[in-house]
Amino acid sequence: MRLSARVDYALRAVAELAAAEAPRTVDQLSAAQNIPNKYLESILGELRRGGLLRSQRGPDGGYRLARPASEISIADVIRTLDGELANVRGNRPEHLEYVGSAAPLQVVWIALRASERAILEQVTLAHVASGTMPESVAALVANPSAWS
Repeated sequence: MRLSARVDYALRAVAELAAAEAPRTVDQLSAAQNIPNKYLESILGELRRGGLLRSQRGPDGGYRLARPASEISIADVIRTLDGELANVRGNRPEHLEYVGSAAPLQVVWIALRASERAILEQVTLAHVASGTMPESVAALVANPSAWS
């Protein structure tokens, strides 16, 4: 799986928001996670338009999550910025048309998407903010081979 810098930055910023008790400004989020300010501004705007964040102007303003952190999954953030979790050349796996000996590749891509979904839809921003992962995710990373 390959995540863009944009998705990585977004996930780091929303993790900060999930852990925060008050709205956070772009400057605060940028400094906390060492993310370029202007780029982060653009990302947060997309997340706001996608319904994941709310913004508030004024001295006590900034960004905050639009829903409780326990209701926003990592998959939600990725889909808001990049669309489908798994695609091949911009196509959903079920829409691919492989022929001959390559035909079984479609099954592999669909299985890969299902596997990604199983993890990314299960892990919420509350999990990330608390540092406590669901048992199934913790079990996967407990295997030393997962780290190489």
